Amino acid sequence: MNKILKIVYIVGLITISLFTMTSTEAKSKNPTLERILYIPHDNRPVSNKQTVEVIEKLGYEVIVPPDELLGNRDNLGDPEKLWEWLEASTDKDRTIKAMVISADSMLYGSLVGSRKHNYTEDIITQRAERFRAFRKEHKKVPIYVFASIMRTPRTGEASGHEEPAYYRSYGADIFRYTELLDKQEMDGLNKRETKELEFLKKLIPEQVISDWLGRRNKNFNANKILIDLVKEKAFNYLLLGRDDNAPYSQTHMESRHLQEYGAYLGRTKYQAIAGIDEIGIMLLTRAVNDMTNNIPFIYVGYGSGTGPATVPSYSDETIEKSIEAAILVTGAMKVPTLEKADIVLAVNTNPNGKTYEANTDFNNGRERDGTAYFVEMVNDYINKGCNVAVADIAFANGADNAIMEQFRNRGLLFKLKAYAGWNTPTNSMGFVLSTGMLTKRMSAEAVDELLVTRYLDDWAYQSNIRNIIAGQLTWLRGDGWYGDLDGKKDAVSDRATKMLNHFVENNLPPFEGSECLFVTFPWDRMFEADILLGTEAADAIYKNQPHITVK
Repeated sequence: MNKILKIVYIVGLITISLFTMTSTEAKSKNPTLERILYIPHDNRPVSNKQTVEVIEKLGYEVIVPPDELLGNRDNLGDPEKLWEWLEASTDKDRTIKAMVISADSMLYGSLVGSRKHNYTEDIITQRAERFRAFRKEHKKVPIYVFASIMRTPRTGEASGHEEPAYYRSYGADIFRYTELLDKQEMDGLNKRETKELEFLKKLIPEQVISDWLGRRNKNFNANKILIDLVKEKAFNYLLLGRDDNAPYSQTHMESRHLQEYGAYLGRTKYQAIAGIDEIGIMLLTRAVNDMTNNIPFIYVGYGSGTGPATVPSYSDETIEKSIEAAILVTGAMKVPTLEKADIVLAVNTNPNGKTYEANTDFNNGRERDGTAYFVEMVNDYINKGCNVAVADIAFANGADNAIMEQFRNRGLLFKLKAYAGWNTPTNSMGFVLSTGMLTKRMSAEAVDELLVTRYLDDWAYQSNIRNIIAGQLTWLRGDGWYGDLDGKKDAVSDRATKMLNHFVENNLPPFEGSECLFVTFPWDRMFEADILLGTEAADAIYKNQPHITVK
């Protein structure tokens, strides 16, 4: 930019900022605006910003802690400061209509904090029991709490540096060890498996397995306290999420025992489900449905082949079972016919029941077995006047390029009511189910804006741009790699921004904010991105990479 353009740009930003401040102040003073308090389990865009965006499209004001109080990959968060913020916020503001709170944040600081903290069990117990006193101070406000049953990554690489450092060396061995323990408890082991279990006991250092299982035991006992608090009516609903897990694993074992412990509560008050990153939006959706006395009717349609019997990657149960649990969590009801449905959840699975990774060559956009069937099914639902939400879970960690290209070619992208294809299959399913049932009360413009967020993130970035740039990292100057961009961060941001602009020009119609796009990496890794639009993007570009030309 030349000097005159920079001055004009700065004046424009100041004007927009003043307008935004004025609008925010007016919004907070509007006594008719219903407010929901939300504490996510970290500050990732999908956990925080993108989840809040959905609820705000309905016209609610969502109160969230300042970003600096929320944990991230490197800063595990501060539970004491979060408790102070929660108590101060609710003492001052008695207009809050519902609260959705991450227990992981309140006990350990964040989701990652739950895996790496060094808090004693006494401290964790004191924090968990603090909910009891908090409820006495807020007897009339519905409180919905979610927490994690700690994950069991299959390998050190799969842990993404979000486990203790030793998991990089012993992760695969730890996974197999607990897989065998779970199987032993459920079904018994054969002679070969028994010998393998004994071998792994000797292979994994005592201090490693003791530390890993010791932290899990604290988490398990804390979750039992949370279940007890449901019985005492401290919470209106408790949702435990099984983070990355498998049919046999430590996560699966702990979930079984917690289900047994809380079985007397019934599924209307407590559930443990597969998934974790989507459960914030699921409980916010339940809060909205409860506040409005609404019970959305859901019809579920599957792709050809295995369909509902698919056991997707990172899960320990069939997708049908996960969907039925998610419908209950959100306060909705499954119906057997299209005619009664408020939303149709169309689930894209591979006919063979397998889940592939979105960054593999198999996701090349070419039509596969089942592609035409699924696209035609969605088209048929739309032609019948149904409100359709697509759970795109044929691939994990990104969209199915084949169906997305056919949606584009057949003009279906913006005839959907909701879409998701990010992270694990259960993440996508829970997010799109929740979003889809809320879109009935949104404007068409709001629905399209939410679709754009998902298309840019799940399709453009996760399934295409991310993989291409990952293969080019060694070309870029500076130190850094996929999981820690470090000195390559600006170069990757620059390249991703240019590629995103090109993708939009070739695949999407003009939309608000498309004149200026910018890709950032808030966790300093390539796995997730924060895609900024319009003024927000221009501001970020000017501050961080002024060499990029703003359109």
